Amino acid sequence: MFDTIGTPGLWATFAAFVVAALAIDLWVMDRRTEQAVGVKAAAAWSVVWIALALAFGAGLWAWLDGTAGRELANEKAAEYLTGYLIEKSLSVDNIFVFLMLFTYFAVPPERQRKVLVLGVLGAVVLRVVMILIGAWLIARFHWILYVFGLFLLATGVKMILFADEKPDLERNPVLRWMRGHLAITPQFHGDRYWVEEGGKRWFTPLFVVLVLIGVTDIVFAVDSIPAIFAITDDPFIVMTSNIFAVLGLRALYFVLADLAARFHLLAYGLGAILVFVGLKMLAVDFFKVPVAWSLGVVGAILVAAIAASLAFPPKDPKTT
Repeated sequence: MFDTIGTPGLWATFAAFVVAALAIDLWVMDRRTEQAVGVKAAAAWSVVWIALALAFGAGLWAWLDGTAGRELANEKAAEYLTGYLIEKSLSVDNIFVFLMLFTYFAVPPERQRKVLVLGVLGAVVLRVVMILIGAWLIARFHWILYVFGLFLLATGVKMILFADEKPDLERNPVLRWMRGHLAITPQFHGDRYWVEEGGKRWFTPLFVVLVLIGVTDIVFAVDSIPAIFAITDDPFIVMTSNIFAVLGLRALYFVLADLAARFHLLAYGLGAILVFVGLKMLAVDFFKVPVAWSLGVVGAILVAAIAASLAFPPKDPKTT
């Protein structure tokens, strides 16, 4: 079993915090359902989500400082912040895939919001399930840490080597299966995922996009969950840092939609982060990397990738 700071009271506080914040997010951003979300509004709400995540971390530190001592408070707060930073970074790559899907299927901006809501909720559920599975596996089979480490290392190297290659959706097996087995309409029908015509059910392109986003959520959950376990094995820290990183995805998408090309070197940074956490996990029984070092390395890699992207813009004038 894992040692955890998660008391029933802390879990209840976290759940209430997330439900309240999510309800406000859905209400604020969905007041005008037929309009696209503005960049300014999305940017403001992204700042709010980040502030909420940091406020939760600060509250956690204050509570631990008063009940368990300064040393444990500093350790758990650093784990939470490092985990949040890693998961937030990986979620940006998730957003870029969403953007590719919306562009490929020409989803109108006002229709993207509803799909993103379901996509984010799906990501939250998937992460909860996979965190519980991952915690159980590590508790029962310690050697699984080495499997996770090798997986992250291989994923990071692959991301670096193929960072410039664009996915070919035409070869996507899920999309090819749907096209071969489902009746799909050539046009959208508002926010509907299927329609009944001539006694037959037809699925709309919006349904296809929703399925592909769900598959994307699964793929990124498989990448991100082992990464956070390289930082901490406390289920409460793993869960809170993951969920807070995911909840701001929808607002962040509308901020980054027009800026994706400017961060063209970010994939290299994300790959380097996965390589780092993979190596850290492989060395867990031989050398324990201090959490503060992990936080510094992850932060430095992200800053370097973003700065390099801005200093060396894409050569293609269409993306500048």
